[in-house]
Amino acid sequence: MIRNHVASSNIASIGYDPGSETLEIEFTNGSIYQYFNVPSGLYEQLMAAPSKGQFLNIYIRNAYPYSRIG
Repeated sequence: MIRNHVASSNIASIGYDPGSETLEIEFTNGSIYQYFNVPSGLYEQLMAAPSKGQFLNIYIRNAYPYSRIG
């Protein structure tokens, strides 16, 4: 999955696959997580959020199934 670098103190890059509704987050510590069944609208809100880490913690982290892949 292609990830785009973002300006965040906690998140290095974010990728999204609309076909599978999979959100991929690479954190600045090098870990990579995939979150599943994330609607495209929520991904767009994340990318537009002034604080991507805060948005992830509030709306995605405990609301969608995920897996650590790296």
